[in-house]
Formats: sequence, C-alpha cells, structure tokens
Amino acid sequence: MKKLILLFVFFFSCNLLFSQKDSIVLKNNNKIVGEIKSLDKSVLTFKTAYSDSDFKIKWYRVKEVYSDRIFIVALSNGKRFTASIKTDSISKKIVLLNADGYILESELKKIIYLDAVGQNFLSRLQAEFDLGFTLTKANNSKQFTANSLLGYVANKWSLKGSFKTVLSSQDDVEDIKRIEGDGSFQWFLPKDWFLSTSVNFLSNNEQKLQLRTTGKLGGGYYFIHNNSMSFGAGSGLAFNNETYTDPLIPGKNSLEVYLGTQFNKYDIGDLSLLTSATIFPSITESGRFRADFNLDLKYDLPWDFYIKTGVTYNFDNQPVDGATKGDYVLQTSFGWEL
Repeated sequence: MKKLILLFVFFFSCNLLFSQKDSIVLKNNNKIVGEIKSLDKSVLTFKTAYSDSDFKIKWYRVKEVYSDRIFIVALSNGKRFTASIKTDSISKKIVLLNADGYILESELKKIIYLDAVGQNFLSRLQAEFDLGFTLTKANNSKQFTANSLLGYVANKWSLKGSFKTVLSSQDDVEDIKRIEGDGSFQWFLPKDWFLSTSVNFLSNNEQKLQLRTTGKLGGGYYFIHNNSMSFGAGSGLAFNNETYTDPLIPGKNSLEVYLGTQFNKYDIGDLSLLTSATIFPSITESGRFRADFNLDLKYDLPWDFYIKTGVTYNFDNQPVDGATKGDYVLQTSFGWEL
C-alpha cells in the first residue's frame, strides 16, 4: 500500500511539473519548452532544463506562446493586469489573455511586459554597475568615474535609484569632484498615465555646489510605449535647497515648476539609447531657469557585460559668484548588469 501511494505521488508530481512547462514557437518554427521568466524592452528571457544560462530572445522572433501560469502583463495601450497567456488555436496572430476568467484578445506585438507572479525578488530587480579610468602622463592627469543603478518593478509601481561620481586630478589644477544621486518612485495609472515623486542630490565644485537637493512631485503620460521604444513626459512642482562650497555665500531655498521628457530606444540590436531632459523655471526666484540633460548609449556584450558612453549637462542661468552657468561630463565606461 505504501509503495502504491509513493507511486501515485511520483506520477502526480511529474504531471504537475510537466503541466507547468511553458513553450514558445519561433518564426523559424523551432519550438522551445521551459519557463518564461520575463519580457522587458523587447527581450524575452526563457529558461530551459538543458542550458546553463537563460536564453535572451528578441520578441519579434516569437510567433506563438503558451503558458498556464499567471503573469503581470502590460500592453502597449497602457493596460496592466495579471493573466495567463496562450496563442489562439484558430488565429495564430492572436493571443488569449485569461484574467480571472475574462478572456482578452491581443496581438503578440502589443504585449510589452511579462513577469511571472510569485517569482522571487531578484527576478524583478534591475542592477547596473560600471567603472571608467583615465591616466595621462601630461600633468599627471587622472580621472575616475563610477555609475550604478538599482531598480525594482512591481505590478502597479516601480522604484529606482542611481549614483554617479567623477573624480579628477592633475598637477597645478584644482581637483574636480562631482557626485550625483537620485531616487524615484512611480505609480502606474490606467492608459499609460503615471504619478511620480523623486529626490536628486548633486555635489559639484565646478558650480560651487556643496549640495543641491531637489525634491519633485508630479505626474505624466507615455505617448509611446511599445516593444521598440518609449517616450513620456511629466510635470509638477520641485523644491530646491542649495548650500555652497564658499562659506561666505548663504544657502537658499526655492520653489520651481519642472517639465521633463524621457526617450528610450531599445530595439536596435545590441544597442540601446536613453535620453532625458528637464527644465526648472523658478516660481520664487525671478528670472531663474535651470536645466538638466542626460544621454546614454549602451552596447551589450556577452555574459551581461556592456560598454556605455554618456553625457550629462547641467545649466543654471543665475549661478552664484565665481561659478559657471553650465557644466558637463562626457564619459565612457565598462560595466555589468543583472
């Protein structure tokens, strides 16, 4: 009797494991069986039992997908929900999304995000870290750069933080020190609207900033959000607090309006482009205007390594005495991402 029970449990477990297998069919009609881990920025991450590392498959190469598991699903029209996913047996161009018994039809290309419900914390985590170093014999010039990013995406919200530093020194010239960090929280609303709050820190001796702290609260909208790119804009209020490296210059506070845009292009082979621009017209300081601009071009290498070139520019039309109106950093670095 005990052997019979063990045999039943064995076959039940095997059947359960088999039923949990996901499968995809590629455009060349190759079928892959395993586990869908995620879909993000037009790349499907797929795990199989016969490979030591996960497959990274461009979403446009997939023509059929089948899974009974529940996923967080995002569509290009801004809708977000949880559902299982299965290609229609009659029309292979249509996928059926089963959300608690309600069947929604969609084209495969309109699915821009998938994440299995119940996956562990690391599966939703995004992390990047890169370093750069330049040494020049002339004037004994040395420059060190470091950048890091950490993000987490849930069903209805996302959290992201970043840190950037540039340290430079050479003979007979004052050392350059620039440190920037920020943290942001975004709450997803229907139809690609969102609410957001963030805080940014900047220390930059070129602009005589001991510390600039800017807190923002507002919202925005994604005009484009699909498997090849995203483009969004937002606005709101910003509170700015500044202290300076010169102790004789008093610190100050100001209230500003911010207007910002972000463009992310990620379906260009191994290349991706991320750029953002934000302007800060002041409410409490007459005629003051600030602007921040960022552009990063990243090339993906094997084993999750990458090379990145970026430029950051900060502008202030009313800097303190002795400081420049604008400051920029252009850097190339080598890094790794999770």
